[in-house]
Amino acid sequence: MSVAAKADVVFADRGAAIAYAERWAADWNRRDLDAILGHFDESVEFTSPKALAAVGVATVRGKPALAEYWRIALSRIQSLRFVVHRVIWDAATLELAIVYDRDVNGVRDRAAEILAFGASGLVVRGEVLYGV
Repeated sequence: MSVAAKADVVFADRGAAIAYAERWAADWNRRDLDAILGHFDESVEFTSPKALAAVGVATVRGKPALAEYWRIALSRIQSLRFVVHRVIWDAATLELAIVYDRDVNGVRDRAAEILAFGASGLVVRGEVLYGV
């Protein structure tokens, strides 16, 4: 099955992309690191300004490094709530953008995750933008 065909199976329609984003947010809201990491490929590259503060690099490479970054970040968070605001799926680039409102330790803002999927149907590259 081609990469595009695999991704189309994952997100056959807008409803499937929204359902994925809602599961992703629910995993974060439960602070279930194993479930969150289940969305990501072993060779993932993930970029976040928060990673720089937590682990000293803005882009973490590989699932173990991503897990360590998020373990450290979650240990500093008392309360967390994500609410999906908008979901945009681009089948041509195999990218899903999740725009969400977040409340972290009582501070509210909006963020966007841009997730690129690989042949495995898992995220191989991600980037998060805050304050959008």
